[in-house]
Amino acid sequence: MDDKRFIANKALIEDDGDVSLRPTTFDEYIGQDKVKANLKVYVAASKARGEALDHVLLYGPPGLGKTTLAHIIASELGVEIKVTSGPGIERAANLASLLTNMQERDVLFLDEIHRLNHSIEEVLYPAMEDFALDISTGKGAGATSIRLNLNKFTLIGATTRAGMLTGPLRDRFGVICRLEPYSSDDLVRIVKRSAKLLKIAIDDDAARELASRSRGTPRIANRLLKRVRDFAEVYNDGVISLAITRKALADMEIDPLGLDYNDMKLLGALVKKFDGGPTGLDTLAAAINEDAGTIEDVIEPYLIQLGFIARTSRGRVALKAAYRHLNVAPTKKASEQLSFLTDDNKDE
Repeated sequence: MDDKRFIANKALIEDDGDVSLRPTTFDEYIGQDKVKANLKVYVAASKARGEALDHVLLYGPPGLGKTTLAHIIASELGVEIKVTSGPGIERAANLASLLTNMQERDVLFLDEIHRLNHSIEEVLYPAMEDFALDISTGKGAGATSIRLNLNKFTLIGATTRAGMLTGPLRDRFGVICRLEPYSSDDLVRIVKRSAKLLKIAIDDDAARELASRSRGTPRIANRLLKRVRDFAEVYNDGVISLAITRKALADMEIDPLGLDYNDMKLLGALVKKFDGGPTGLDTLAAAINEDAGTIEDVIEPYLIQLGFIARTSRGRVALKAAYRHLNVAPTKKASEQLSFLTDDNKDE
């Protein structure tokens, strides 16, 4: 996949410095008000009872703050947090080592939990439900099973694909929270907070411009803020004004809706080369010289969210909003295609 896009939701190496920008309490955390309010209640209640918080599942698009929320939960509970990921647990022994070292009420944060190996998932079930590990020793007729009791802990799972979780795993989470893309107002507050922490001077209208191009994602907002800061230091004595913000984003080929070169290349190919579609994913990938997986997982989701394209049973189709954004009039064939495209035949 293309990991180098400025507006990629996926965390980049350069985002490692964002740890200093992460809020550490619920009060500092901006946005996700319903999720935050409920979590505050659950955390306060579990602390009052002196019990481990129920297992928590956080899901939603990447870059919305699932990892940050996990750290805040542990901080508010006053316990330690251990961090790992689904692909990072290769054997049951890795999971057993983590769980047996958990102290009472500690938090285990498991990112990309949907990528957990099925055999390891089976080991996790009794750990989540009974706080015990069933370990088999020996082989054949001499095999025996030993049950190890664990300290009561809280598993916080994070995923961008909740639909890929198996039913038995999903049902073992007592708290399930969906994170939604951020409003422009919340992103403005995040940009201003980050600018203050980074000691960057930024005008109000510049903060709003950055927020409007951040695709509803704090991770992207913070990344763009850092890159615009570079332009401001070179061209404007370090002050981020609206003019310098627009120049920087134009030079980075990020348009007013937050679309970049790759997004526009896909839209242009679909509208101009294929007359609006329908076009198969592999055909589209070959036309723009891009990996099909990158199109499906990285480029398409935001275009679908904007209402620019639709996935249908026959392939990808450009919608009216895409033609308006490209300032291109649909051909007669494309107009007929659009008139027949209804919600009933869209591939959800």
